[in-house]
Amino acid sequence: MTLDPARLLVVGAGLMGAGIAQVAAQAGHDVLLFDARAGAAQAAHAQLAQSLHGLAAKGKLTTEVAAATLSRIRPVAALQPADLVIEAIVEDADAKRALFAELEALLPPEAVIATNTSSISVTALARGLRHPERLVGLHFFNPVPVMKLVEVVWGLATSPDVAHAVTDLASRWGKTAVHARSTPGFIVNRIARPFYAEALALLQDHAAMPEVIDACLRAAGFRMGPCELMDLIGHDTNLAVTKSVFEANFYDRRFTPSLVQQELVDAGYLGRKSGRGFYRYPDGAPTLPTGHVVPPRTAQVVVHGRGALAERFAANIPEAVRELDSDWVGLSGRGWELRQTDGRCAREFESDFGPRVAVFDLPLAPVGDIAYAGDGEAAQWLRRLGLVPREMVDRPGLIVARTIAMLINEAHDAVQQGVCSEEGADLAMKLGVNYPAGPFEWLAFWGAGPVVQLLDRLDAYYRGERYRVSPYLRHTLT
Repeated sequence: MTLDPARLLVVGAGLMGAGIAQVAAQAGHDVLLFDARAGAAQAAHAQLAQSLHGLAAKGKLTTEVAAATLSRIRPVAALQPADLVIEAIVEDADAKRALFAELEALLPPEAVIATNTSSISVTALARGLRHPERLVGLHFFNPVPVMKLVEVVWGLATSPDVAHAVTDLASRWGKTAVHARSTPGFIVNRIARPFYAEALALLQDHAAMPEVIDACLRAAGFRMGPCELMDLIGHDTNLAVTKSVFEANFYDRRFTPSLVQQELVDAGYLGRKSGRGFYRYPDGAPTLPTGHVVPPRTAQVVVHGRGALAERFAANIPEAVRELDSDWVGLSGRGWELRQTDGRCAREFESDFGPRVAVFDLPLAPVGDIAYAGDGEAAQWLRRLGLVPREMVDRPGLIVARTIAMLINEAHDAVQQGVCSEEGADLAMKLGVNYPAGPFEWLAFWGAGPVVQLLDRLDAYYRGERYRVSPYLRHTLT
């Protein structure tokens, strides 16, 4: 089956619908743009005209391409027949089902209906349709003209021919399509939950300030930290998605919403759009002080362990002695140790081994902010590596390590349950939410053993379902 619609109808003229219309029109399709709100389609067309002319003025499009794109988009006052309909209305199952019922009375049997839902089951949306096989999820990411990812979501009744046809069409539109089974959150919204959830858990634990959490995760390669990203998305929106995924997974405690975020919503502190969330706007996150560089007091230090991080310690501390046979990576001096986190708190090492111990976070980048907890000369020695130490309360897994481990774990569960492939998970997270790497790429860098060990220790510390290890991830150890 080849899908090359002569007429394409986009229903919903909001930000997403207008973006989809623009992408389709730029690809050469005639697009009808409809919205049930009076004047909304015309307003969206006017806004598109302004945006396209602005792109042409900046040299990002030729004047001819901008004009041709706009000429192919026509606002209409009623639903009309088309070869392909893309729905981008309110994220409400009843509203979408009502629309699809109207469309079925209007469309020929061979027409395809695509829903841009970000979290509602495509299987459930198809229930009651005369031709459920032609309904497919086509989840774009905002802003649509810029973001490359499209999730093609198969419902239980979706025809493989239809799914493959829209995948091919999305590719011709310059998008990268990944296939997802219709499960709560699909790929991106599901795997991304721990990025927000671990930050919220740390805040509920009073383990670190929002600006410290954000700085450490930006240093790990993320474009935005979780707190500033939730402020940008809107806490009401982010909380609603979390609750939706939680409910759809039959209240699996791994997806439990946060009391911290609920309180922000209750207060009306929704983020940028309300002027206040974790931060006040327009100022945003406060700048963290870099602090003074204080030379370490210890004259002689030992570098423990093997691997890239140990070699980096040795290169930056040429006077150090090497202890290659240690089963841990870090530094030691007389009466103290500085260890990379393995999921244990610093005080657990002290009770087991005696010396003053500090633990530091997973260093995914050679420079930037890094969390540490515990006693000793941790800050001074971390500075020798070119890192900016950020002290936090002694909690297992610190900030980056526990977040990355949970993203890896959730991706493994998604693959085990047939939601996506490993390659699809990596592509989706890099293209859909601009992660610096995919979860399976992080696994290859870090190793399954350390990840499982850290998660098991988080599970033992917090005593709940949240940190249970995916069977598929544990299976990689055998």
